[in-house]
Amino acid sequence: MESILITGGTGMVGRHLQDILPDAHYVGSEYDLRDYLDTENLFKEYKPTRVIHLAARVGGIQDNINKPAEYFDDNILINTNVMSMCRTYQVKRFTGILSTCIYPDVVDNYPMTEDDLFKGPPAPTNFSYGYAKRCLAVQVNAYNQQYKTNYNYLIPCNLYSEYDNFEHGNKMHFITALLEKIKNSSKEIELFGTGIPQRQFMYAGDLAKVIKEVIDKDITESFNVACPENYSINELAK
Repeated sequence: MESILITGGTGMVGRHLQDILPDAHYVGSEYDLRDYLDTENLFKEYKPTRVIHLAARVGGIQDNINKPAEYFDDNILINTNVMSMCRTYQVKRFTGILSTCIYPDVVDNYPMTEDDLFKGPPAPTNFSYGYAKRCLAVQVNAYNQQYKTNYNYLIPCNLYSEYDNFEHGNKMHFITALLEKIKNSSKEIELFGTGIPQRQFMYAGDLAKVIKEVIDKDITESFNVACPENYSINELAK
């Protein structure tokens, strides 16, 4: 009998997974995954055979700019502790959910493919967060190479959902923050940057369905998850 543990299970994607994977174990802030012993207690309790790793420190652009060290430290600790416990407790399958922020800020062709991952640094606005999440891809590949595990990661494009954090401005994803800014404006809104960068946006519930497919079909490849539409920030805002 497979025991599925979903970290970050009370967040946006986790709440969609609860709708389609009701028998999995969902954990949120009741365990501090930055703490090695607390992470070990989590694995002792649930003894998972499969881990879907959603947990991360996330936030908006301004919070990333203000606290780059905290975003790097917290995410490196979270990822390292969880992966270390997966190996210690002989977890059969691990799937880390990464972020489009790990990709280079600028590439020659859009949309970006998996081969573009290491062709440049992440965007300066969330540089530390992007690199910390990119490190998890390196970590998964290193575990597979050295320990012969069959772990993988998924890299979704930008997400939106009714489960986004509408109450906290520094934690909103882009679509939510944009909608809130438009809703609260009189005639004009001001956005960061040039509006030129191109982005893909996907409903978080669709990512949850892809994660379920990975589980049901026991897929161990690592790959992007995105819709075909590709818009500039300027086009999207308009």
